[in-house]
Amino acid sequence: MIPRHIQSHLHTLLSHFPCVVLTGVRQCGKTTLLQTLPEEWQRFDMENSTDRKQLLADPDLFFRLHTDKIIIDEAQLAPPLFSALRVAIDRDRSRKGRFLLSGSSSPELVKQIPESLAGRVARLEMAPLSLSEAWQIPPSFLYPLLVQNTGMEEIQAAVKPRLTIAQVRDYWFRGGYPEPWVSQDGQFRSLWYRNYIDTYLLRDIGALFPGLNRDRYRQFISLLSQYSGNIINNADIARTLGVSEPTVRDWFYIAHDTFLWRHIPAWDRSPAKQVMKHPKGFLRDNGLLHRLLQIQDHTMLTTHPSVGKSWEGMVVETLLRGFENAGINVQAFHYRTRGGAEVDLILEGQFGNSRLLPVEIKLTQQSDKRALRSLSDFIATHNCPLGLIINNDERTRRMDERILAIPAACL
Repeated sequence: MIPRHIQSHLHTLLSHFPCVVLTGVRQCGKTTLLQTLPEEWQRFDMENSTDRKQLLADPDLFFRLHTDKIIIDEAQLAPPLFSALRVAIDRDRSRKGRFLLSGSSSPELVKQIPESLAGRVARLEMAPLSLSEAWQIPPSFLYPLLVQNTGMEEIQAAVKPRLTIAQVRDYWFRGGYPEPWVSQDGQFRSLWYRNYIDTYLLRDIGALFPGLNRDRYRQFISLLSQYSGNIINNADIARTLGVSEPTVRDWFYIAHDTFLWRHIPAWDRSPAKQVMKHPKGFLRDNGLLHRLLQIQDHTMLTTHPSVGKSWEGMVVETLLRGFENAGINVQAFHYRTRGGAEVDLILEGQFGNSRLLPVEIKLTQQSDKRALRSLSDFIATHNCPLGLIINNDERTRRMDERILAIPAACL
C-alpha cells in the first residue's frame, strides 16, 4: 500500500466532527485508505446488495443499532440514509468521529450535505496519487510555508528538489491512478485506462444520470482532451458535437463533479480592463489525458502540440492536491486579459498577510524575465507579497523582489 498524505488530515477531521464525507474519483484509493482505520470501524458498501438492503430497509433503525465507527461506502447510492444520519448525529451531537461516508461521484453527496447535514459534517476530497505520493516521499515543506508569514529567503532555503527530472517526467506521462502506476506492464496500463472510461460511463454516470446519451457523452469526454488547458467556449463545443449549449454546460457539470475534469473559473475581481471571463479547465489525470490523445511514450509527449497544456495541468493538479492533503483550503482561478496578459493560476486563500498567490507555470528550465511581465504586473496591481514560477530548473531561484522560481521536483 502506498502511504497517502491525506491520512493525517482525515484523522484530524474525525477528531473534530461527528461525520466526515470522503469524496474522490473512482479508483483513486479511497477504499484502501479506509482500510487503514482501526479494526473497530465497521464498513457497509452500498454497491453490495445485502448491505444496501440492510440499511435501506429501515435507515432510522440501522443508525440506532449502529451508533459509532461506521463507514458507509458509495453513500450516494443510498440517498435515504442522509436524513436518518442527521437524526442519529443529533442524538449525541458532542461525540466526534462516529461516521464516515465515502463516494466516487459527488453530485448527490454535494446536494445532501447542505440540505441534511449542514454543520454536522466535514468534507474531504481525495485524488489519485500526487507527485510525492507516487514516489513515496514525505509531503513538501512548500505548502505550509506558503500559508505562514514566511519570507522569500526562508522559503528558498527550505524548499529543495527531492526528485530527479526523470521521476517528474515519468509521473507526468503516466498519471497518478494507483493501480496503473504500480504496474510495470505498459499493455496493462493501456487496457486499464480503456476500461476505466467504460466503467466511469456505465457505473458512475449511468447510475446517476440514467437519461444521459452515453454515446454523445463519450464523444464529449474524448473532446475534453483537446480542450484541456484551454479557455472553454461552450458554444464552440456545442457546434462540434451537434448539441445545445445547456447540454454542454450540464456535461461539464457532470465531468467536474465526478472529479474527471477540473473547472478553473476566471479571476474577474481585478481593476484591469477587459478581463476575459470564460473559464478554462483540465482533465485531472495526465495518464487519462495522454490515453485519450493517443500519446504512446515520453518522446511523443515532448513533441505533441498539447505538451505545454499537459505540463500545466499536471502542475496545477499537483499544487491543488498538495494543499488539499495538507488540509489547506484554496480556490483556483486563471487570469487573462483581452490584451494578452495571462497568469496561469491564481490561488485564493490565506497566504500569510495576503489572500492571493499568483503562479506561472513553465515547461522550460529557465524563465525569461521578459515573459514574466504579466506575473509582475498582477503582483503589483494586487499588492501580492509573493508570486511563484513552477519550472524544470535544478534549484530554487529568486527572480526579482517578489517572484520565486521553484522546480517541479520540489513539489
